[in-house]
Amino acid sequence: MTLAGQRVLITGAGSGLGRALALQFASAGARVACTDVNLESAQQTAALLPPRGAAATLALALALDVRSEAEFTDVVAAVQQAWGGVDVLVNNAGVATAGTVAESPLDQWRFIIDINLLGCVRGARAVIPLMQQQRAGHIVNIASFAGIANPPALASYNATKAAVISLSETLRFEMAPHGVGVSVACPSFFQTALMETSRAAAPAAGGDVAPQMSRIVARLMQKATVSADDVAADIVDAVRRPRFLVITHADARQRYHLKRLLPERYFRMARKATEAFLAR
Repeated sequence: MTLAGQRVLITGAGSGLGRALALQFASAGARVACTDVNLESAQQTAALLPPRGAAATLALALALDVRSEAEFTDVVAAVQQAWGGVDVLVNNAGVATAGTVAESPLDQWRFIIDINLLGCVRGARAVIPLMQQQRAGHIVNIASFAGIANPPALASYNATKAAVISLSETLRFEMAPHGVGVSVACPSFFQTALMETSRAAAPAAGGDVAPQMSRIVARLMQKATVSADDVAADIVDAVRRPRFLVITHADARQRYHLKRLLPERYFRMARKATEAFLAR
């Protein structure tokens, strides 16, 4: 797919990976609709996009809470009115949580499922009729390598990201007859503000695994050599090619293949590595 002139709608575009994606798509010549629950942040991202001619027609900034089906409908209608359709949807908006299955309250599960999983469902449902009518388009869901690796004490986060991978594979089957592509991105650690929105479960009496895992994740993000720009570039390339599964880190790709081929060996290695981290 050539991206020049394509109409791209990105959720959670006000910061982090969403902003990096907006910049990458715009640099490739696409028109980008930046949406975020914080309209000011979306506007700031839109202002950063490289101007080309009539800049007002090449970038939009719209408020969108992905927990609202009505807001998704309104946003897609606004993009359609401005540009005549949507070629690429990137379901990027997401939050983080920490806690074991035993410790994480159901309110935490409901909170993250509503955003990370149902946000992708609402986004897909909002654009599917339009893309089917166009007989073209591409849906990108941002999952995480956590949805493949499933480390301890990130229970509800892991589950939502694994569900996004499953949702994406289902969509791939369902949308292929309509000429619509699907990609799911599973980045590992990179520097982002995701943990700033994290909800951590209070540990059970005598337990401290969840706080430790939160600190470990934050430290791994800070030390990551892969940037949000690197991840965004890989995702944009997956739309251009196209590719379905986007595992953006080389070491994560190795672990993915190891888990598929030797799942018990992978479990033993991952458990040993996790225990070593927790012991620090």
